[in-house]
Amino acid sequence: MSEQSAVDVHSPAAEQAAELATARKDILRIATAGSVDDGKSTLIGRLLYDSKAVYEDQYAAIERASKGDYVDLALLTDGLRAEREQGITIDVAYRYFSTPRRTFILADTPGHVQYTRNMVTGASTADLAIVLVDARKGMLEQSRRHAFLASLLRVPHLVVAVNKMDLVDWSQEVFETIRDEFSAFAARLDVPDLTVVPISALHGDNVVSRSERAPWYQGSSLLHHLEHVHVASDRNLVDVRFPVQYVIRPQSDAFHDYRGYAGTVASGVLRPGDEVQVLPSGLTTTVAGIDGPRGPVEQAFAPMAVTVRLADDVDVSRGDLLCRPGNVPQATQDLDALVCWMADEPLRPRQRLAVKHTTRTVRAMVKELTYRLDVNTLHRDLEAGELGLNDIGRVKLRTTQPLFVDDYNRNRVTGRFILVDEATNATVGAGMLPPHR
Repeated sequence: MSEQSAVDVHSPAAEQAAELATARKDILRIATAGSVDDGKSTLIGRLLYDSKAVYEDQYAAIERASKGDYVDLALLTDGLRAEREQGITIDVAYRYFSTPRRTFILADTPGHVQYTRNMVTGASTADLAIVLVDARKGMLEQSRRHAFLASLLRVPHLVVAVNKMDLVDWSQEVFETIRDEFSAFAARLDVPDLTVVPISALHGDNVVSRSERAPWYQGSSLLHHLEHVHVASDRNLVDVRFPVQYVIRPQSDAFHDYRGYAGTVASGVLRPGDEVQVLPSGLTTTVAGIDGPRGPVEQAFAPMAVTVRLADDVDVSRGDLLCRPGNVPQATQDLDALVCWMADEPLRPRQRLAVKHTTRTVRAMVKELTYRLDVNTLHRDLEAGELGLNDIGRVKLRTTQPLFVDDYNRNRVTGRFILVDEATNATVGAGMLPPHR
């Protein structure tokens, strides 16, 4: 029996993960995207307001600033002066709110094509993406681009919120047309979980509670779906990956024999007594113990931050990786990746950059630009000679030292990296390693 088939969602690790999530209110990371004037900021403001995450003085301030008959809840999220002046979202803003069942971290990402890099940043760690569609306009190019980016970043759950249904008299026909068109497009992208909800963010219909204005809609409200969507099974409990971030060696008489390796579990489950292999040295040893913030723990799984103690005194430093001897990532100096370019200066072949992968940083050179991808049409431009700002393309890199990688669709932590300009130390690109490299 393979190691993968031996682990399931009913394993002790999965059960403990569910218990911990319940005890500390499971965290759901959400990324939002929508075209201009689809009402995305209003929807987020509605979620914040209806979940009691808005202070009275905040509400009073936006009430005074609002124009018209309704309180402009979008002012709760469009915090930049340029956003308020233009009526659009520019930067990625993280908002936090909670219900008795779950805590939410919401990345409000811009919908404009010139801010594609911002959406990639916000969606790279998301469990769920909300794509807004204006019921009057239907699916637009931007709607397809947002769905494609969510699929590209392997966001497991996608929710299409068909907003402004009140402006089409809550027409069932309009909703079903958009739903069917989006479902057909999502089928081409291999979206594993798609939910379509008709809403009115301005009035709050179907946002927190079911609306009587859509008796033909039998699904749940948006917030109810966010509270109950199952994300525990999305975690990879099979492949043990523990990138070492820091070596803890206290200079104290009480802990003179203590040596621990701190980091965040990327995937898999670690327990005391487990045999592990250290990369790149290849040495094997045993886990002597695992320490959490409040003391020793019996097992560690993603995304827990822990300190691992090993039975043998082996050479382990920052950038090394702990895994199982029979389940190791690919060691390679050749990266064939999809890269989103985030700098004004284009990416070109022969360019030299730094690659930061988990806790390991190496130098690299761009060997080849295979193609540039049009995220609106999915067309591949094989003649492209460079990647400009917000472009996405297939790029081949050669690193000076090996990296220990997995396919992005199997492991979103070890399957991604960032590109750094060595002169300015600025992040200039984000890469994902697709299968069949």
